[in-house]
Amino acid sequence: MWRPLSALCIALLAQIPSCTSEPSANAPTPPAPAPAGPGVPLMANVSPQARKNLGLVVKPMAPASFLRTIEIPAVITDRPGVSDRGVISPVTAVVTQVLIHPGDTVEPDQPLFVLRMVSERLHASQLELFKATREMEIQRQHRQRLAGIAESGVVPQSRIIDIDNRLQLLDVTVQAYRQELVARGLSKERVDAAARGEFVTEVTVRSPSSAPMPSRATGGETAAQPFRFELQSLKVELGQQVEPGTVLCELADHRALVIEGHAFKADLPLLQEAARTAAAIEVDFGEHSAVRWPDALPPLRIEYVANTIDPETRVVNVLVPLANQWQSYMQQGKMGILWRFRPGDRVRLQVPVEELANVFVLPREAVVRDGSDAYVFRQNGDLFDRRPVHVLDESRSQVAIANDGSIKPGSYLAQNGAASLNRIVKAQAAQGLPAGVHVHADGTVHGAH
Repeated sequence: MWRPLSALCIALLAQIPSCTSEPSANAPTPPAPAPAGPGVPLMANVSPQARKNLGLVVKPMAPASFLRTIEIPAVITDRPGVSDRGVISPVTAVVTQVLIHPGDTVEPDQPLFVLRMVSERLHASQLELFKATREMEIQRQHRQRLAGIAESGVVPQSRIIDIDNRLQLLDVTVQAYRQELVARGLSKERVDAAARGEFVTEVTVRSPSSAPMPSRATGGETAAQPFRFELQSLKVELGQQVEPGTVLCELADHRALVIEGHAFKADLPLLQEAARTAAAIEVDFGEHSAVRWPDALPPLRIEYVANTIDPETRVVNVLVPLANQWQSYMQQGKMGILWRFRPGDRVRLQVPVEELANVFVLPREAVVRDGSDAYVFRQNGDLFDRRPVHVLDESRSQVAIANDGSIKPGSYLAQNGAASLNRIVKAQAAQGLPAGVHVHADGTVHGAH
């Protein structure tokens, strides 16, 4: 009896479904999102709060022209022979006073250093000048006495002629010593004092006179106040002995600078054409938007294209003159200078090549790339539909879009945030059409009315 009962139990257990069995073919499945049909653009539903978070800017589009350029890396440098000026020691001396410090502004002809002379040649020149000057005075007095006696015929006229010749030679000697002392840095007043026997033992070294800048190199507050040098580096210390020609300090005069571009040989024909036609060069200085300078820069043009190629870097140097601007400020009774452009700053030269007409010009942040496709986003209320476009050319800050009908004039396009909008489109497309839209019979998609 137990064997038929066991068979019956096994049959009943076989009819109970297992919890690990596959679902039945008739079980209901969640509906898959319907793909968008042809001609239906992908759209992003962006709330007003999300637009503020993204900082979206929307503007109507109109055809314009786009200047195609080539970009050349460059660096701002001092203009040789104009910008930096070294102050040297005129004599062998010991530094006894330093009247300036790094960062100070220096007026033209301002005292900078006091040097105690230890030059035997300079002392000897002063001594010879004094002796020649005194001898001239003695010879003049002697001539006056002989001139009074010569009228009576007692003194021959030849002796007076000899004294005149002697005075001429002494005058030449005095002028030579005077010129030598002036060349060594002594002022005219100090030379006159040395001729009277008041020998000079100290020399005051002054800053150079301010040479006028070319008209293209002026800027900033030139009309408001006289320019001042800025002490860039101090080369000597107190008690240091210096020789003639030793650099005591370096003064900065950054009113006239040069942008030195570094181009490859392939760009050389375009650069030569821009230099020949005096085309205006755009420069990306990378200035912060919060910085404000009152004066606009004049048009910048290529002044020189090097006729040689650097054997190490294989680049061609291009020089563009740059007129600097400055602002002054007062702190603790001293005036400081703030330069707009500084040597060593890296910039980019935008050399014009070709003008594209009848195109749409957008910022780079308004276009997103997905593989070989490029898209922009058109606003429709809270919706932004993705539109494929043809990119003709682009620079570091702008993109030229072909006016081929994909974008119509007057359309409101997002000027930034294209990458974020593209991610929103993909996320919402994975869940079907965004909420608040409907499809018309012609296949177009619109927001709910």
